[in-house]
Amino acid sequence: MTTPWVPGEVISRREVLHGHLWLEHPVTVVDDDGTTFAVLLEPGSPFTFHDHPFGPHPWRAHTAWGGTTVLQVHREGERYGAWKFFDATPTGPVFRYWYLNFEAPVVRDDDGYDTDDHGLDLIVHPDGRREWKDVEHLHVQRAQGRIDLDTVGAVLAAADAAVDLLDADDRWWSAYDDWVPA
Repeated sequence: MTTPWVPGEVISRREVLHGHLWLEHPVTVVDDDGTTFAVLLEPGSPFTFHDHPFGPHPWRAHTAWGGTTVLQVHREGERYGAWKFFDATPTGPVFRYWYLNFEAPVVRDDDGYDTDDHGLDLIVHPDGRREWKDVEHLHVQRAQGRIDLDTVGAVLAAADAAVDLLDADDRWWSAYDDWVPA
């Protein structure tokens, strides 16, 4: 394990596919206890794309993150991050929803972390309603060779476990329920 990052430190979130860097962008550390950490992705955070044997990254048309502020909470060993989306309003940030982003477990180093988005997402609205997003992306990614059948199975098992946590109201990311951007 690396030394926990310091709140306010800017680190790099990197998407690594088949051992090759594909996308990276800066995020700001909010909290880190050595196992669970939270980073802030702010509007305008620039994307840096890298040539990759797999081809261009799906977000290649974008130069930076869009208009929402996102707290990304990660726990080592998990196959998803819990992302908390906020919209900017004249009176300040407004919570939009939690977004479980199914991805490769994070691999940390001193200046950031590696992961890879597996496409499947679960939106959890403030009223508790749940909405699956991009379910078909698992099949597309497998057909394209981006992920293999074992990874699909692992993602589906992680999705099932996440739903169980939601049903039991035993979310490992609940410590951030009241967190809002400054």
